[in-house]
Amino acid sequence: MLRLILRRLRPLSGPPGLLSAGTECSFSGSAPELPAARVRSLFLDFFREKHGHRLVPSSPVRPRGDPSLLFVNAGMNQFKPILLGVADPRSEMASYRRVVNSQKCVRAGGKHNDLEDVGRDVYHHTFFEMLGNWSFGDYFKEEACSMAWSLLTEHYGIPADRLYVSYFGGDSGSGLPADEETRQIWLDLGVPPACLIPFGLKENFWEMGDSGPCGPCTEIHYDHVGGRDASRLVNVDSPDVVEIWNLVFMQYNRELDHSLRLLPQFSVDTGMGLERLVSVLQGKRSNYDTDLFTPLMHDIHQRSRARPYGGRTGALDEQKVDMAYRVVADHIRTLSICIADGVHPGMSGAELVLRRILRRAVRFCVEVLQAPQGTLAGLVPTVTHMLGDVYPELHREADRIMDVINENEAQFLSSLQQGSRLILRTLNRMDYKHGVFPASVAWSLHRDLGFPLDLVDLMLEERGVQVDRQELDRLIEENQKVKSDQQAGVQSQVVLDILSLAELQRHGVPHTDDSLKYQYSLQNNRYVFPACRATVLALYDGQTLVSEVAEGQRCGVVLDQTCFYSEQGGQSHDQGYFTRDSLQDVLYPVEAVVQAGGYVVHQVTAADSLKTGDQVQLHLDQVQRVSCMVKHTATHILNFALRDVVGPSVQQRGSHVSADRLRFDFSVKGSLSVEQLQQVERCVNDIISANQVVHIRELPLQTARRINGLRTVDEVYPDPVRVVSVGLPVSELLDDQTDRQTSVELCCGTHLLQTGDIEDLLIVSERQMVKGISRIIAVTGREAARAREAGQVLYQDVDSLSARLSNSVPSCIDSAHRLAKEVGVLSDAVDNTPIPQWQRRELQSRLKALQRTSNTIIRKLETREAAGKAQALLEKNGRKELLVDSVETDSLSVLMKTVNQLSAEGPHSRVMLLAHQRHSGKILCACQVPKNSSSLPASDWAVAVCNHLGGSAGGSALVAKGTGSSDDVVKKKMTKL
Repeated sequence: MLRLILRRLRPLSGPPGLLSAGTECSFSGSAPELPAARVRSLFLDFFREKHGHRLVPSSPVRPRGDPSLLFVNAGMNQFKPILLGVADPRSEMASYRRVVNSQKCVRAGGKHNDLEDVGRDVYHHTFFEMLGNWSFGDYFKEEACSMAWSLLTEHYGIPADRLYVSYFGGDSGSGLPADEETRQIWLDLGVPPACLIPFGLKENFWEMGDSGPCGPCTEIHYDHVGGRDASRLVNVDSPDVVEIWNLVFMQYNRELDHSLRLLPQFSVDTGMGLERLVSVLQGKRSNYDTDLFTPLMHDIHQRSRARPYGGRTGALDEQKVDMAYRVVADHIRTLSICIADGVHPGMSGAELVLRRILRRAVRFCVEVLQAPQGTLAGLVPTVTHMLGDVYPELHREADRIMDVINENEAQFLSSLQQGSRLILRTLNRMDYKHGVFPASVAWSLHRDLGFPLDLVDLMLEERGVQVDRQELDRLIEENQKVKSDQQAGVQSQVVLDILSLAELQRHGVPHTDDSLKYQYSLQNNRYVFPACRATVLALYDGQTLVSEVAEGQRCGVVLDQTCFYSEQGGQSHDQGYFTRDSLQDVLYPVEAVVQAGGYVVHQVTAADSLKTGDQVQLHLDQVQRVSCMVKHTATHILNFALRDVVGPSVQQRGSHVSADRLRFDFSVKGSLSVEQLQQVERCVNDIISANQVVHIRELPLQTARRINGLRTVDEVYPDPVRVVSVGLPVSELLDDQTDRQTSVELCCGTHLLQTGDIEDLLIVSERQMVKGISRIIAVTGREAARAREAGQVLYQDVDSLSARLSNSVPSCIDSAHRLAKEVGVLSDAVDNTPIPQWQRRELQSRLKALQRTSNTIIRKLETREAAGKAQALLEKNGRKELLVDSVETDSLSVLMKTVNQLSAEGPHSRVMLLAHQRHSGKILCACQVPKNSSSLPASDWAVAVCNHLGGSAGGSALVAKGTGSSDDVVKKKMTKL
């Protein structure tokens, strides 16, 4: 099915075998090591100056609008639009032909995840640099191989007898022949036949994904030992023979049905890890012994109390000191690069992965290397000095990188100390003959202290203990179910019943003082929350009040005071945990917080026994609280903006804010227009940009109701009530001293103290729930920025597709169907990706028009093809009363149209056509009979034939269609037909 093409190659822009005058590296013992910076610049200069490549800067490690990736993990990521054929023809990228660069890559999380291996060996990294050169429809195999061989053997001076080359040996199951063309090219370049080794799909056929551009690749491997035949060690994970360069020849496209088609434009994509190349050129067996890492190793040693780095691994690495050096050195590079590119440690996606990396680095730095707090951030200038010249954003962002690391380190160190004590206490008090650690404690560390579970595993591994994995999986699954139930509105909270409330009141138990939930402040642009110690006043087991609960028991805890916000007014409850004064290392997670009759009930699953009178310390999840504050203040401003844009008829009909998003329901005649959505967002973001002060004051309810422009919802407010005003002091509003309109509402929720902390707001969904009521979903901060970026990428994709359809109408059905599929895939992405809602509406409208256009093109092409097939069948068979024949087509629609045209030519004919679908192997069947043909309805005819073929059919008395199988038995039956 597939065939090799004739070479369509252009000559190199420079002589491929020429040795540069400035060759700086040889493998003689007296030659100086080539510095890493020079290795990188030689690569870039070789392709730019000698072979006419365009130098393209590295893209940020956060993918641009690609939700399938957490981080950029390969050099080709930024060029995917070209490879997929969706680059905007008006963009600079569309003009790329020969390109070279050094791409920042992170492999941690997702499909490519090296995080767990970093430190254990001497070559894995979370951050690395990928050197690459590309050809987009320019040169192909011969030039790519020649350039690579020249650079490695002549310019870098690597002995040719230490290099081995693998190539694609073919795959009969896929119908792919061996890449003999590439093998011959290497032979022509002087590679001995014994050093050319064929491999299959797994090793030497590169694919972008389940579908898309792909092709055979050839890899160059280096033998660290030399002077021997090392061909048997290629691709067997030997540390002595390592792959250094992969050259991918993209000549096929993997279709959705898994078939392969030749691409209209062939491309070359190569990738060579700088770290591994430098280790080869500097004669090192470990990447960490090269000058990409030795300055960091020296700096770490100077700042810590550990012995100098010794390069040991496994059992030889006592107390894992050398592993700690490698972890810290690798992770500080990753942290610096990611933070400079706008990825901050957080709670989901790439941010969560970076949080794990930072915490892993802190733990090794402080516990193993015994370095003082601040050491990790103190390494940033070294990273900046080493990488800042090629990645200048490191210089610009150095201070911010250090601030982010220091802030996150301080938060984690507190949790780390507590977690270490909890692990030791658990180990000491239980019998661990079987080396199994209770999953409940591990899960508590993860849920309440933010420990990555792999870090828990690592800390236990050092003591020869493992977590009860089966039980841990059960707890994780149970947690997911609880979250799903909460999203679905299923109540699982322990709430005081009326009898228990009466008993509390009868015994004179005072109502909970929760005023501390409001007592926070801004210090150096950070929200600071008060400490809270409390006494357990009552315990509720779900049925009655009790004086004590046992370990593992679920209960409601009433305290004399709390700093936790209970769920009310549409704001999610706070999260966190508390500890007993007499048992500081045991965490009691607070799973929910509710109010009942003046009492705040903390829902807890007891991690140890708990009784009335116990003294506890409350620990608030500050990240979650601030996120809720951001969303709540943003909701108030959104409410104001809607009334300002749409009019005073807008009334709030419900809202809910949580850490990840806000929901706002309001009355309006119909969905907002694109222009209104844009105006609302502008209004909100103008207030955010102005960084207005959020004023909060408690007033008697009747007094508060006199405020001009006050917005309320249909609920019962306490008296006195809290008034939240944005930009204007409540006193001015109360005294009617201003004509300015602003957001002012009665609200018991927690709010920001200044609007700038919202950073950004974006409406990602707006639709009518019922007639007259619309619901808005909005995101803030970084989530909003990512949604804007995703929207811009999709806009460019739609623009590019529209331009291609305008400039070149498909001339065959297959290409028209591929275009229609592209429209469908893009429509799904626009429908389901978080992007600005106003932009979604615009893109949906454009895509519907493109879908109509592509459908029209398909219909015209099908009609034209059917007319040609019908004419050929008439010439072959003439006009018969019964016409049964086969045609070549994969399209049931073409088959039906052909039958219809034959029937039109012979109104009294009974026509049946069959077609063998090449890709699916199915037999297509279509038939039509005259209007008055009562003796043989078309549906009966099609059912009889398709049943005979092992399939099924349906239709009307006049027209019917169906499918059958194409196995050998059925093919024989079909022949008889």
